Amino acid sequence: MKARAKTNSDLTASRVIATPIGKLTLVASPKGLQQVIFGAKKLPGARSASIKASNYLTQTERQLCEYFAGKRKKFSLKLDISGTTFQESVWFALNKISYGKTISYAQQAKLVRKPKAFRAVGSANGKNPVAIVLPCHRVVASDGTLGGYGGGLAIKRKLLALENSKKH
Repeated sequence: MKARAKTNSDLTASRVIATPIGKLTLVASPKGLQQVIFGAKKLPGARSASIKASNYLTQTERQLCEYFAGKRKKFSLKLDISGTTFQESVWFALNKISYGKTISYAQQAKLVRKPKAFRAVGSANGKNPVAIVLPCHRVVASDGTLGGYGGGLAIKRKLLALENSKKH
């Protein structure tokens, strides 16, 4: 999964899907998946989305269904996300956390070679545009408490419980 810079001229597409944790709104451009948003959101956008963007939505929906069924442990989607260099390093480090496992914000800070930046890591995770796909729900506080989550702690608990129940 490689990040690409967004351009305003891209025609995006969006789709709302039902999942065991509630509705998710998926947003994609012709270059890849841009956002996974918790809840159903009506997004102002292009009148005619590109076929390529729609195909990315279909791939994402299929892979999320497989994930929630316990049949997919890692996503293989093209992403069209952008952030600061630090944010992107934090987001892509999330792929190093195995399915059903958790690490602390401090451990993730070490993964990105910024061992004292655990608060900044937490902040970057909070801005992860493709939650679940880049699994920031697998990062917890050093004392084992859940910390925060963009979709809310109840959803973070459900995602971790799902992965723990389907590990084998």
